This record gives sequence, structure tokens and C-alpha cells, in this order.
Amino acid sequence: MNQKERLQKVIAKSGYTSRRKAEGLITEGRVKVNHKKVTELGTKVGPNDVVEVDGIPLEKEEPIYIMLYKPRGVISSVSDDRGRKVVGDLISEDIEERLFPVGRLDYDTSGLILLTNDGEFSQKLIHPKYKINKVYIVKVEGIPNKEDLKALKKGVHHEGEYLKCVNSRIVKTDAKKGKSILELTLQEGKNRQVRRMLEALGYKVDKLKRERFGPLTLGNLNPGDYRELTPHEVKQLLELAEKNVK
Repeated sequence: MNQKERLQKVIAKSGYTSRRKAEGLITEGRVKVNHKKVTELGTKVGPNDVVEVDGIPLEKEEPIYIMLYKPRGVISSVSDDRGRKVVGDLISEDIEERLFPVGRLDYDTSGLILLTNDGEFSQKLIHPKYKINKVYIVKVEGIPNKEDLKALKKGVHHEGEYLKCVNSRIVKTDAKKGKSILELTLQEGKNRQVRRMLEALGYKVDKLKRERFGPLTLGNLNPGDYRELTPHEVKQLLELAEKNVK
């Protein structure tokens, strides 16, 4: 097939970077097609075209999809200029593909995070318009009332941003200790969103864990463990994203 695709999509599918960052590379004049600089985002290329980024031809990697149970104290990145442990450090050197995290979890947050070299796949899972549910379990100081739970769903303002979840409920309370465990479901992933939402209502987060990403759960994984997604799981995620955007 000689079907052509948008240049930024081809770059993302190669595993080089996300589609959004690929668009920046194009407009900055860092991409060439058949040895000619291209800056138009609408440019389409076929399988026989040679695409270069910063003078280096794209290598077409086989897509790989990994679920990792991120422990606390690990950065959701491929590198860290302060030398802290990153999620890539937890992946075996036997996996040679250039992986990057799908979204991110805070340094002090544990739980389910995906890694891939498929930029198109990543974009569909993290963009809010695809409405993929991410479920978090949160241990907080204090016991929220019904109005607080409603406020989380309606939305709260924090540092100039409007933050909300699609569902919130109390899982367990400890009246003696004045603590509770909540379950929050989000479809967006703004920086430190869960912590900031609860902070805006006066609740300090003691512990935060992401337990579910769409249909995926951690299952029997322990902190630091990972496994590859099955083809069925990848298909499930993509079909869910496509269904939600219609």
C-alpha cells in the first residue's frame, strides 16, 4: 500500500517522540523529507519517503506497549538532570526500543503507568478528548463530606486552573485517626491534579496510587514490576478511545 500519512504522525509512530512534539520539530525546520527541509504541518509522506530529524534518518521500530507498577520515589521520565531514578531504569536492557511514558505520575505517586514507543497510541490515551478513565486511590487527612465530593466532580479552582474529576467516592473512613480513603476517577491529567484538587478543599494527601487505566488494572504486579500488554489489551484501549471521541 502506498497510503500516505501526515509527517508528524509518521514521526510519532516511529517512536521518536509524541505527535505534538513532532509538530514542533517540523515548524522549527528540523525535519527533512527526501533530503529537503519541510516546515508545513500538512505534509504527507509515504512508506518509500526518507524522513530525517536533525539529519538522522528515522528508524522504524516495532511498537511495544508496557504496563509498569511505578513505585514512589521514581520520576515519570526517560532521564533526569538531577540523577534521580526514572521509570526507564526499571525496564530491562533486553528491551532495546526507545520507550517513553504515556502521561506521568508524580514523584511521590505510585501505581499503573504505561510506556511505549508509539506516539500515536500515547496521544490517544492522554488527550482529554478521548475520555479514558484513570482511577486513583487516595489516603487523606480528614473526612470529606458530601458537599466536598460534589465539589470535586463539579470542579475546583487552584492556582488559576479549573480541576475536576468525573467520579468521587469514599472507600473507607477512620474517625479515630481522622483519616479517609477516597477513590477518584479522572479523564484529564494536569500536573499534580489529584493533590491540588484536594488541597483546594483543605485536605492533605498522605498517599496516592493509580489503580486503573481504562480497562487495565495492576493485577498481580508488585512495585517496580512490569509486563507487556497483550494485543487484545492494546486493541481495547484504542477502541475505547475511538468510541469516546465520536
